[in-house]
Amino acid sequence: MLLAVAIIVSLILGSIIGLLIALPLARKKADRKIREELKLAKQDAETIRERAKEEIEHLKKKTIIEGREELHRLREEQEKELKKEREEMKQWEERLSRKEDNVDRKESNLETKLKEVEKEKEEAEKIRQAAEKKIYELSELTPEQAKEIVLERAEKKYEYEVAQRYKQIKEEFEEEADKHAKWILVNTIQRYAADTTGDITVSTVSLPSDEMKGRVIGREGRNIRAFEKLTGADLIIDDTPEVVVVSCFNSLRRAIATRSLETLVEDGRIHPTRIEEIYEKAKKEIYMEIKEAGQDALMQVGIPSMHPELVKLIGRLKFRTSYGQNVLKHSIEVAQIATLMASELGINVERVKRGAILHDIGKAVDHEIEGSHAVIGGDLAKRYNEKEDVINMIQHHHGDVEARSPEAVLVAAADAVSAARPGARRESLEMYIKRLENLENIANSFSHVEKAYAIQAGREVRIMVEPDKVDDILADKLAADVSGKIEEQLEYPGVIKVTVIREKRSVAYAK
Repeated sequence: MLLAVAIIVSLILGSIIGLLIALPLARKKADRKIREELKLAKQDAETIRERAKEEIEHLKKKTIIEGREELHRLREEQEKELKKEREEMKQWEERLSRKEDNVDRKESNLETKLKEVEKEKEEAEKIRQAAEKKIYELSELTPEQAKEIVLERAEKKYEYEVAQRYKQIKEEFEEEADKHAKWILVNTIQRYAADTTGDITVSTVSLPSDEMKGRVIGREGRNIRAFEKLTGADLIIDDTPEVVVVSCFNSLRRAIATRSLETLVEDGRIHPTRIEEIYEKAKKEIYMEIKEAGQDALMQVGIPSMHPELVKLIGRLKFRTSYGQNVLKHSIEVAQIATLMASELGINVERVKRGAILHDIGKAVDHEIEGSHAVIGGDLAKRYNEKEDVINMIQHHHGDVEARSPEAVLVAAADAVSAARPGARRESLEMYIKRLENLENIANSFSHVEKAYAIQAGREVRIMVEPDKVDDILADKLAADVSGKIEEQLEYPGVIKVTVIREKRSVAYAK
């Protein structure tokens, strides 16, 4: 039993010792194998690297060769094109050279002919001067006297032919222009309509009772004096029940005064200090309304933006009237009429809108600055960086400056249409009578006029002429001359019709 155990132990120890001896040997063998494989791998990698280098060199040489061939081909093509262009340039140079030679020859011939013509002119002038001198010696007239006689005879001789030709041309152009203008104006007026306006210089304020009149006047009149001094408006308190009248020719002051009085009456506390407080409050409210009125006007016309100061000035036109016509409403009307006509004529609509809404902007401050409102308006537009075309529209609409664009003429025409429509404006009796007298004086200043009458509120002038000295054709010329003189010397709304009447009556009595 012990022997068997000893044998087993010996075998186990032997196995362990064998394993301990065999492991280092196996490790050495594996290391040697790994080193050999690494060596082979390095050799393979080196071989691959060498092959890659050879291929790269081959590709590089191939690319260089191909690039040289392509460069050579491009050079040849470029040289061919340059050669072709040089040949064409050479041909053009030859042509130009030939043309220059021809021009030189022609110039030389022309100079020769000009010299000959000048020489002939000098000879003809000498002959003419000699003939004139001989004529003056024979007729015993000075050159000025002879010139006047010739012109007078020519005028008398060709007056009828000139008038006839004038009538023919006038009829041809007027027929076409009148047809086109009527179509545009009728279409515009059909698409736009506005209410008539009246000049209002007073406003009324309702009172809860007649007792309030005494409170408005105040003790010894101190309230009414303070109110009138502060607002610049007059208060008219009479026997009319429960009404106080605010009177002022300045619409803006009248509006502020009316608003102030209405607030005071509603509040009930009326004394100088309270009047001053309410006045300042009403003034701020009215100026806010002015700004809103300017913005509403631009929105109504269709203008997206404008300088804020110009917007305020447009709003101030709400409280300005001209011949009874509210200037803000008139400006909006002019902008809408001008827009309609511009769209029909194919003119720049946006530019016309801007010039039309601003055409009377000078009236917002013309009581503060001296000068024509058209010139003042142009200066204001220039100050706030409006374009030159818009400035010219403003300055031209009353003829203060010449029009530089069709838009300026169109704005002036729209202004005249708005001012001339029935009910738009009123004028004073003195101005009305003076305009009629001026019309008749202009008509009577022409020769062969027997009588002249201004009728239809100054919108027509009827002229009676001497029938023996003025025929139908000369009557047409006289009508045109009178209308031209009226345009030059008078300012008037709308148009004035000039009618020349030639009537001959032959009377005989049978006895």
